[in-house]
Amino acid sequence: MLEGQLGKAGNTRKGSNPEWAQGLRQLYDSVVDEPLPDSFMDLLSKLDDNTQ
Repeated sequence: MLEGQLGKAGNTRKGSNPEWAQGLRQLYDSVVDEPLPDSFMDLLSKLDDNTQ
């Protein structure tokens, strides 16, 4: 009985993505491609200087 319930939702063929997956991938890629703000880069630089 449980197998029948999981069968439809749990079965995804390799290479087939749900409809929302492409939109989520595009959103993720757009965030990753955004440059870091200068203030954040300055903070990272200061932290790097303190650890050496």
